[in-house]
Amino acid sequence: MSKAKIFIRNLIQEVKYKITWPPYHKLQSSSLLVLVTSFIFALLIGLMDWSLKKAFVWFYNAF
Repeated sequence: MSKAKIFIRNLIQEVKYKITWPPYHKLQSSSLLVLVTSFIFALLIGLMDWSLKKAFVWFYNAF
C-alpha cells in the first residue's frame, strides 16, 4: 500500500475518533464572542485612524 493511502486512512480515522468537536451552543457562543470582539477592535482602529487623520490635517495646515 502506498504511503499516501496510509496517510489518508490514518487522517480519516483521526478526524473521526480522536478529535473532539464542540457542541453547537458552545460553538455559537464562541462565534458570537469573536464577532463582538472583532467589531470592537474595528471601531477602535477606525477611531484611531480618524483622529490621526484629523491631527495630521490640522498639523499640515498649520505650517
